[in-house]
Amino acid sequence: MNNDTIFALSSASGKSGVAVIRISGNDLSKLFKRIINKKKFEARHAYFTNLKDNDGDLIDQCIAIYFNAPYSFTGEDVIEIHSHGSSAVINKIFEFLRKNGARIAQRGEFSRRAFYNNKMDLTDVDGLIALLDAQTDKQRQNALRSLTGHDSKIYNDWRNQMIEISAYSAAILDYDADDLPKNIDKKIIKKTEKLLNEIKTAMLNTRATRAIQNGFNIVLVGKTNVGKSSIFNKLVGSNRAIVSDIAGTTRDVVSSQLDIDGYLVNLSDTAGIREAKNKIEKIGIERTHNEIENADLVLYVYNELPKELKTDGITIINKSDLIKNKNSKRVIYTSAKTGAGFDKLLKAIKEKMHDAIGNTESKIIINERTYELLKDTIYELENAIKKYDGNYDIFAEHVRRASDNIGKILGVITTNEIADMTFSRLCLGK
Repeated sequence: MNNDTIFALSSASGKSGVAVIRISGNDLSKLFKRIINKKKFEARHAYFTNLKDNDGDLIDQCIAIYFNAPYSFTGEDVIEIHSHGSSAVINKIFEFLRKNGARIAQRGEFSRRAFYNNKMDLTDVDGLIALLDAQTDKQRQNALRSLTGHDSKIYNDWRNQMIEISAYSAAILDYDADDLPKNIDKKIIKKTEKLLNEIKTAMLNTRATRAIQNGFNIVLVGKTNVGKSSIFNKLVGSNRAIVSDIAGTTRDVVSSQLDIDGYLVNLSDTAGIREAKNKIEKIGIERTHNEIENADLVLYVYNELPKELKTDGITIINKSDLIKNKNSKRVIYTSAKTGAGFDKLLKAIKEKMHDAIGNTESKIIINERTYELLKDTIYELENAIKKYDGNYDIFAEHVRRASDNIGKILGVITTNEIADMTFSRLCLGK
């Protein structure tokens, strides 16, 4: 890690009432005195200043705050300048900082410095990324748990257990049985099995975690002209899909995102299922089948009660204003024309979502990076147990490899590739 003084816009780009510019470096006291035009200052104190360039011309009236190392986001000295949010002001401040020895930060460079200064580990960074991407309340809650050390605590506990197991395995080879805890061999096997099951349980719930982070996938499916697009528009609240009496109007998948009970929902309207009459319609129907495969919930739409009801989703009888007998309690009758039944449909969707997600959320955020490392961890622990057969050298080696994988998740054991992939997902001001 270099010792350059770096800066970036930490607030959103574009016109705004206030812009926040963050600066980080080893010793920024001289620069801060230059910014506030004072010989002395207090850390963590807000100063109102007429910020002037090197020629003495006024740039802007700002608030400036100094955070001394290590009591800052990066663990270095940090200055925050709160200026007016026009692009002209921001660009002029950037020019001032360049002339005073600073450079623009790279993506994620502030968080990278926080990581190397032990202010964050990689799971905290994952939480920060998830929080910045959060669109719903559930995403916010999950991200904050990870950002505030919840995931780190779990991973550190797992890793410490593995290190202890590996250490006792090695000790069995080097010490007499009388010098070790009673039945230590059986205890470490049992402890490894318990740890393995705990990690497997966390992995089993990755679908629920994915649904929270990336969205719960709901797909409208049915034959042509049953009103899927009308239901889609009603749920979305806008005319996103074309509605027509002509069968097969929807030729491609139309999608929109909703917030239902704090969960992000990816709602998709698909092409009507029938025998394709041309190449374009065939492609649309193929995409419909792909959407069904990736769906967390399927809404089956009909115009009349089918002979056999699907059991893996919600069955909707649409255009209910044209139906006289609405006796089945196993389906939901809706009318996009009158709005009838949509409260009941939304309630059923919420219940299905809570059944799928609410009770099965993983206690840790598992993204693509951590998923692969946890898979490798499970592989090593399984091999430790399977290949044990009294050979503690082999057992200890597999458990050590498993602990290394958890170390990579935390960033205790890291490679440039892992760090680069993680930090590059952050914006300039982070």
